Amino acid sequence: MPSIYEITKVIHITTALLSISGFILRGVWMLNSSPLLLNRWVRVVPHIIDTILLVAAIILVILTAQYPGPTSWINIKIIALIAYILLGTIALKRGKTKPVRVTAWVLAILIFIYMFEVALSKTVQPW
Repeated sequence: MPSIYEITKVIHITTALLSISGFILRGVWMLNSSPLLLNRWVRVVPHIIDTILLVAAIILVILTAQYPGPTSWINIKIIALIAYILLGTIALKRGKTKPVRVTAWVLAILIFIYMFEVALSKTVQPW
């Protein structure tokens, strides 16, 4: 029988993949000026997924007793997450022009990739 840690880790990884997939899809819709972005579920579902993702992350940190403390890779993931959220809001909501939105979208995706690599390597410099 899987442990709470294993179940939570699967939930965390699954919601992370759902989150970035949805973000990329919404970015493509933004690039194409798609009316699909106006659907209510497009504004609601990402928040549900991201809330589950964040709760799973907090549970994992508590279960592994890695924060607060000297685990710098978790600290950098938190900082990167804040940058990802800020860039995501610029990309999908607050960017005044399409070039600003596209730049924020690409940077947010790159930050997500960095967070993924940090999680796999458990180091702040995964490359």
